[in-house]
Amino acid sequence: MLIDVYKIDGTLSGEQIELFDGVFGIEPNDHVIYLSVKAYLANQRQGTHKTKERAEVSGGGKKPWKQKGRGGARAGTTRSPLWVGGGTIFGPRPRDYRQDLPKKVKALARRSALSYKVKDEQLLVVDDFAFENPKTQSFLSIMKALKIDGKKTLLLTNGKQENIWKSGRNICNIKVLEAQKASPYQILNNQVLLVQKSAVEVLNNQAVPKEVVS
Repeated sequence: MLIDVYKIDGTLSGEQIELFDGVFGIEPNDHVIYLSVKAYLANQRQGTHKTKERAEVSGGGKKPWKQKGRGGARAGTTRSPLWVGGGTIFGPRPRDYRQDLPKKVKALARRSALSYKVKDEQLLVVDDFAFENPKTQSFLSIMKALKIDGKKTLLLTNGKQENIWKSGRNICNIKVLEAQKASPYQILNNQVLLVQKSAVEVLNNQAVPKEVVS
């Protein structure tokens, strides 16, 4: 399929670029997207949660009172989980939440996410642009010209564009990523997917592994 390319001033450039049907025009697989999003969010977790259990809290070495004769419940330590200051019963321990997916599942999820963006008319291709120095105002003027300022937007660039990234990082609801590194979650978690023209080729080539036949 062909899609129009916009200039940074918001007007049509008169050029169209091809989006591979095997990447941008498939029937999205919702379950694979679910698996990918679940894995992505799980992999963001640090897993450093920890509470002290009964054997780890300080104190409690002496029996608080004698076993019999007080008329109260028996107690062997002041650090019992039943007491204030006691250890936690089955508290959380550090663990690794990482989830891995097969390459073909990742590729299908990525193609499904891109196809959803085309299907929902939320994909916009813009001419390549760059900044000599980081300039937030220049970045914002491009967003306004494209009439997407105020919308949650993900800009995909061809390779690392540090000045563009620095220019957009302070703008609310704007995120800049390298096209080859964007996950299905990041592709879907926005209102507009803005792609630089040279990054389209990256998506066309990267979204489908060599062993996968479209």
